[in-house]
Amino acid sequence: MSDTKSGDDNTLSVTPKKTLTLKRPGSEQGTVRQNFSHGRTKQVVVETKKRKFSMPGDKHEPTPTAATVFAPKPQPAAAPAPVAAPVAPVAAAPVVSTPVAAAPAPRPTPAPAPAPAPVAKEASRPAPRQPERSGMVLNSLSRSEMDARRRALEGSVVREQEDRARAAEDARRRAEEDERRRKEREDSARRQAEEEARLKTEAESRRRAEDEARRRAPAAALEANVPDEVEAKPKGRVGPGSAAASPIRRIATPEVARPAKTKTEEDRRRGKLTLNTALTSGDGDARSRSLSAMRRRQEKFKRAMHNEPREKIVREVILPETITIQELAQRMSERAVDVVKFFMKQGQMLKPGDVIDADTAELIASEFGHTVRRVAESDIEEGLFDIADHSETLVTRPPVVTIMGHVDHGKTSLLDAIRQANVVSGEAGGITQHIGAYQVEKNGQKITFIDTPGHAAFTAMRARGAQATDIAILVVAADDSVMPQTIESISHAKAAGVPIIVAINKIDKPSADAQKVRTELLRHEVFVESMGGEVLDVEVSAKNGTNLDKLLEAILLQAEVLDLKANPDRTAEGVVIEAKLDKGRGPVATVLVQTGTLLPGDILVAGDQWGRVRALVDDRGNRLEEAPPAMPVEILGLQGTPQAGDRFAVVNNEARAREITEYRQRLARDKAVAKHATQRGSLEQMMSQLQSSGLKEFPLIIKGDVQGSVEAIIAALDKLGTDEVRARIVHSGAGAITESDVTLAETSGAAIIGFNVRANAQARHAAEQQGIEIRYYNIIYNLVDDVKDAMSGLLSPERRETFIGNAEILEVFNITKTGKVAGCRVTEGKVERGAGVRLIRDNVVIHEGTLKTLKRFKDEVSEVPVGQECGMAFQNYEDMRAGDVIECFRVEMVTRRL
Repeated sequence: MSDTKSGDDNTLSVTPKKTLTLKRPGSEQGTVRQNFSHGRTKQVVVETKKRKFSMPGDKHEPTPTAATVFAPKPQPAAAPAPVAAPVAPVAAAPVVSTPVAAAPAPRPTPAPAPAPAPVAKEASRPAPRQPERSGMVLNSLSRSEMDARRRALEGSVVREQEDRARAAEDARRRAEEDERRRKEREDSARRQAEEEARLKTEAESRRRAEDEARRRAPAAALEANVPDEVEAKPKGRVGPGSAAASPIRRIATPEVARPAKTKTEEDRRRGKLTLNTALTSGDGDARSRSLSAMRRRQEKFKRAMHNEPREKIVREVILPETITIQELAQRMSERAVDVVKFFMKQGQMLKPGDVIDADTAELIASEFGHTVRRVAESDIEEGLFDIADHSETLVTRPPVVTIMGHVDHGKTSLLDAIRQANVVSGEAGGITQHIGAYQVEKNGQKITFIDTPGHAAFTAMRARGAQATDIAILVVAADDSVMPQTIESISHAKAAGVPIIVAINKIDKPSADAQKVRTELLRHEVFVESMGGEVLDVEVSAKNGTNLDKLLEAILLQAEVLDLKANPDRTAEGVVIEAKLDKGRGPVATVLVQTGTLLPGDILVAGDQWGRVRALVDDRGNRLEEAPPAMPVEILGLQGTPQAGDRFAVVNNEARAREITEYRQRLARDKAVAKHATQRGSLEQMMSQLQSSGLKEFPLIIKGDVQGSVEAIIAALDKLGTDEVRARIVHSGAGAITESDVTLAETSGAAIIGFNVRANAQARHAAEQQGIEIRYYNIIYNLVDDVKDAMSGLLSPERRETFIGNAEILEVFNITKTGKVAGCRVTEGKVERGAGVRLIRDNVVIHEGTLKTLKRFKDEVSEVPVGQECGMAFQNYEDMRAGDVIECFRVEMVTRRL
């Protein structure tokens, strides 16, 4: 459509334009004229749609009828609307096709079921053309549909009533809240007005007092100049009538009335009274000084007049090994700027955050007049161990006995017979893999036994066992006599300074010779009683239980001589015998309490780990309430796994325990970094070292069930290393093989070894995917042998040279297309084609290479025996002379082993 406007009469003529539309079946179209401002109108096309009415509960959509076509569409009952009088059903709403802004349309008022008359009236209107459908007949609404509509309308009315009630309740609550807030505002305004009035009153009173003080100041000054005899008379304000009463005429100072300050327009506009204005003086231009400020100002003026220096406070400055300048200044109660100035005078430009050493800090503190006390970082461990006990607090304690000796001499079997328990059957291969600690009782007296492995790999574990013991039992087999590890055990016992009791085991065997054992012990300075010495010896049989009572009696006798005592009424100290990571219980440490009593709940520090004791378990698995001196127990509750042989002590609180462990962990890290840097050096040094030495490494990741076994394996593998190949332990620890171990093995190209542990499901799956080999062992012999074979494979094969024969050059011929050929006679052995040859002139090797040709007359031959002549030519070499000797040899590469 188009709009035209004339210029004279401002009339608007509308020319309808045919609109291109697509008519929908079941809809009507028409035009509606819209009015705009300034008298403009516009004709638009509207479309009338038919709507179907269906209830949510109907199973099928009803057939459209005249009533359903022109019935109003039901609206959702969520939004409340006022109920009006029932009206007749509204016809289909016109839908304007022009785009307009969306606005919420008024909701049609629900009406009761329509009467027949309106339905007939609506049906009489010309309906839009409907598509022909077979079987579709316009008829009246069925009874069920009418009931459904009625129920829906009744429900809508009920919901609207509930919504109105809810809206009224909300309005009432909002009104109450507004009233409460209004009262609060009024109370706040009243309190603020009262506070302002009070502050104003105080300011006025302060101002009047200051004015009075100013007025009295001149009179006081004049009275100060009056002579003594005049001062004896009553003082007062001097007036005109009092001049004759005084022998000396006093000058009267007229009291000048201070003009009242008028409040200007600026003061009136200044606003309400604030805290700053209330604290200002009467003039209103400056804040009055406090009494303390005036006193400080007077003292400063006095010091300036007399040049009195401030009194120096000498402090004791505690200096650690390193300290920052800021921290040093704080400890000296000096300004950091002054310390920096001191450095600038010395020619050093430093900042307050720079770190200086203890010597420099001591020099600065001395220059500033302070005393210094140097402390080391290790001082945090002071008072942790070796606390002195009074003699009256000591009581007798059980002896700690260590069983030592050569492998398979019957140490564990002997202890098994003493404990009357089967321990050997639990060890793989009948060999003790761990340190075990047990306690037995004999004649009402307890004896603590520590069983150490006898294999050579466990030397370090045996050494720790000897250090934690009071008596060492040296088990020697009567049929095997003294062996290398027996000698090692004697050395450890002597180094620890503990007495030795010799137990000559296996006397039940026919080949047993106890006297031979005693004789061989003499060579190692072990003198038994039967040979005139002081060392007790007992012939026992662990298998038959022979003389076990005599052995226990010898132990108690030796303990009585030693007079072992400890103080049970103090904090516990001791040594870690063994530590492991248990899957269900976490870190578990087997400890031996040496002094004091260990209780559940104690906070202890063991090596670089700490924890609170959650439980104490003895060797039979029983829970204990306390662990007295010389008692071996398992403790639960540590934060990590300590090292076997670490000392432990109980501390007062967690803060001290955490401080000590952090210090020890930092020391261990620094030591590891220093060792790593020393071993590696720079990249150039490492590469040159590898090129010069040809050292090859065999990377390994070792996981064991306990820490002591892992240490023993590492010590055994270190002994396998040579100048050409060695084992590099990438990671080691106690516990099961985890997925992180597999990831580390993949990164470093290492093999994983598990000793009495297994890999979990995730680790096995990751190892299969990455192709990482995991080897499991439970006997240390097999582990060391397999690693030894694998490391032997890294060795370069040995070049072995075998002499074959010599030939002497008789004449040298120059042949066309062939070059120089030496005519030779074989003087020793034989000469083979393909073997290595050397050209020797005057007993000096001139050339080493291979033969290009070997001929006998004109035929190529494979070898020439001694005494025959032949022709030989070297590969890429022709400097041959008559009289030279050609040596023929064969090179073989032989596989080497460690």
